[in-house]
Amino acid sequence: MRVSLSSLADLLSGTLAIGIIKLFKLLPFGLRRRLFGGLFATFVAPLLGYRRRIRDNLQLACPEIGAAEQEKLIKSTSRNIGKTIIELFSPKDIVALAKKTEIEGPGLLVLAQAAKEGRSVICVSGHFGNYDVARAALIAQGFDLGALYRRLNNKVFHRYYFDNITTTGTPMFERGRPGLSDMVRHIKNGRPLAMLIDQHMDDGAALQFFGQTAYTALSAAQMALKYDAELVPFYAIRQSTGAPFRIILEAPITRGSAETMTQALNDSLEARVRADMGQWLWSHKRWKEPRKSQ
Repeated sequence: MRVSLSSLADLLSGTLAIGIIKLFKLLPFGLRRRLFGGLFATFVAPLLGYRRRIRDNLQLACPEIGAAEQEKLIKSTSRNIGKTIIELFSPKDIVALAKKTEIEGPGLLVLAQAAKEGRSVICVSGHFGNYDVARAALIAQGFDLGALYRRLNNKVFHRYYFDNITTTGTPMFERGRPGLSDMVRHIKNGRPLAMLIDQHMDDGAALQFFGQTAYTALSAAQMALKYDAELVPFYAIRQSTGAPFRIILEAPITRGSAETMTQALNDSLEARVRADMGQWLWSHKRWKEPRKSQ
């Protein structure tokens, strides 16, 4: 059987990545996170071009920040990315941590009341802190919280990734057409859903984020309106002292048009990021122009 070069590259790179992660998983959870985060910031982020991209995004969104502060944020952002990656592949540790983490905010009561009434709640977050900790905590409290995920391009690594995120909790719905029908059925059956709002979408609405145009998917708000679901921003914020995370469910977004509700989600996330700039994924191409349709 002929094996293509791309399949062989996937096999080698995926196997190498899995091996490195499994090696780190031999370490205690706390040490594993600190060490992986530090090594990612020192070696991996520069190789991937993250340092330059983070700096460019900071200069665009926050031009008032000086060079010294930018350098601090580049390092803290890169460490947070590394910690989040190794946490995603430490599902049993994340679940144990989440069970011990208190959930705050008015959205928790909204979620509990909606469950009693058989109504769905769409919980929306961003690449900030580690939202998977909040997902695990809500599942641990008995909520049948589904979530979206994106299939990874590397098939070998994707299988390992999927095994880990489903160990943290299920159900999981693949983004796009493959998981759409199951996700809609989940919402229509009155069960909550978790999703992220801060990825660039070519066909998204031209909304504002940090004073810049950010093309944002309206799907969370559209589903909330269509299926009479509440729209609740939620966050798992990394802490420097005390408990490792603080989990907050904010008050529901006021109902209106899908555009105004989604802008409110952007505003909520922006406020959280401004309060702790080093926890957001500044390496993401958030403000790029949409590709022209053919």
